[in-house]
Amino acid sequence: MNPKTYYIVTLGCQMNERDSQTIAGILDGLDFYPADSPEEARILIINTCSVRQKPDEKAFSRLGEWRLLKEQDPDRIIAVCGCTSQVATEEVCRRVPYADIVMGPRSLGHFRDAVLQRLEAPARQPAVFTDNAELIPEALPARRSRGVSAFVNITYGCDNYCAYCVVPYARGPEVSRVPAEIIAESRGVLADGYKEITLLGQNVNSYGRDLQPPMEFAKLLLEVGTIYGLERLRFTTSHPKDLSDRVLEIMATVPTICEHLHLPVQAGDDEVLGRMGRGYTYKLFARIIASAREYMPSISISTDLMVGFPGETEAQFQNTLKAVEQIRFDQAFMFKYNDRPGTRAAEMPDKVPEDEKQRRLLELVGLQNEIGRDLNQATVGSVFEVLVEGPDPKSAGCMRGRSRQNKIMIFPGSDGLAGKLVEVRATEGFLWGHKAELVRIVE
Repeated sequence: MNPKTYYIVTLGCQMNERDSQTIAGILDGLDFYPADSPEEARILIINTCSVRQKPDEKAFSRLGEWRLLKEQDPDRIIAVCGCTSQVATEEVCRRVPYADIVMGPRSLGHFRDAVLQRLEAPARQPAVFTDNAELIPEALPARRSRGVSAFVNITYGCDNYCAYCVVPYARGPEVSRVPAEIIAESRGVLADGYKEITLLGQNVNSYGRDLQPPMEFAKLLLEVGTIYGLERLRFTTSHPKDLSDRVLEIMATVPTICEHLHLPVQAGDDEVLGRMGRGYTYKLFARIIASAREYMPSISISTDLMVGFPGETEAQFQNTLKAVEQIRFDQAFMFKYNDRPGTRAAEMPDKVPEDEKQRRLLELVGLQNEIGRDLNQATVGSVFEVLVEGPDPKSAGCMRGRSRQNKIMIFPGSDGLAGKLVEVRATEGFLWGHKAELVRIVE
């Protein structure tokens, strides 16, 4: 074990990835540096996700492995961060009594001091930081992963309280960052050599409502999208009930904003959507998609879909299948419902049996995979602008990047293309994206 090293495991969404970058930046400021493995590290951090049961299980399994390392060297520091620490604090402390720090996502401003305290005086029980009322301070450092794209938070927390979701309990009420701080951070990452920015929030479309004076997300998109030196701008995640026509108009007119929209539908049945507390109908969702495609004919649409929500009948599930056939999503993240403690849905009756949820999920996955593959095969021969990320790890002599539509493109090329904008012609279409050939270097 090297006494000045750390190792981070990140589970869950892009918000957690960005939080892990903050944790890494704080540790860098304490003159620690990343280790290649847990065995080498003095400080072990796991950034947990509680949205579904599987990430919870992964977290506790990994922590069980780390217990052995802690027993071998009690000077190791184990920090359990993220959403599970916030919503299941007592369980974490009970199941991981050897943890030194238990910290929710809104308490990262305390992380530096917590680490220093543990370095100076090891404790017999975890130091717990789970005050969701606290704002994350601005100007916390960040160690971003190498690459061409950087995450920039625009909001923290969520006010939607969907019936199945723990995020509002884990990340607290929604708070918008002031635009000046977002612009300053965006300029900073561009100065560091990044070419693409992804704006992050649990619901980016509600950005700015809590500011004085209020500010619409569309205006923020315009301001960030026109920063000098920016080549591409993306954002996630959008909520259908708050996505305005003005946002679509800005997407279509600002050249840096990519033609990709991630818009979770969750279900294609209005009764199910009502019980979920989503705040929109399928008809409204379909109208938004039609409008987006009218503004941007080349746009790709990705979504989230859930099967087996409490009370979901076979007819209601069939409505979701019909919705998928009608919309024809480019990509979908598909899940079985499972109870999350503290949510309204966990107390709802008429739970769908596990084997039935599994059957529905497999049917949905089969349909969506067929659609996604067909859409990619239909664009073989088309030319796409690609931001090259680097060598493809599975294809010797090939580079890898993403189109403006967020499609993976793999094509023959040299390492010198990394970080450049190129045009490629799709030669083969697959579920995951395209194989392609280089047409020209844009810059």
